[in-house]
Amino acid sequence: MKKSLVALAALVTLAAPVLAQTVAPQPGPAATSTTAITAIAEARRGTMVTLQGVVDRITDEDEFHLSDASGWVEIDVGDDRVPVELGETITVQGFVDDDYGPREVEARTITRADGTVVTLRRHD
Repeated sequence: MKKSLVALAALVTLAAPVLAQTVAPQPGPAATSTTAITAIAEARRGTMVTLQGVVDRITDEDEFHLSDASGWVEIDVGDDRVPVELGETITVQGFVDDDYGPREVEARTITRADGTVVTLRRHD
């Protein structure tokens, strides 16, 4: 039952328009065999990474937590609003911030389970 509700929530989310983002169905990182997925615990500051996990907490209009079996990390979507739903499984490509403080990934793209790629605007 819980999986059905999560799947239904994901379908509803995909049907809703998301403003200020470029969304185009295309093969994303999850669909290519050459993209290496980094475990969240192994994501090092100052590097580009591809992470895959579940959205387990939305902390602000532009930030959420992504978790996998190794841990969690804060994801910052820049100038956009969070384009994902709680419980959604996604792939994130981005830069692991090298500032002091909690580790955070500045997302460049988010790929949904259906292959839809959301390209995010950066204010950097």
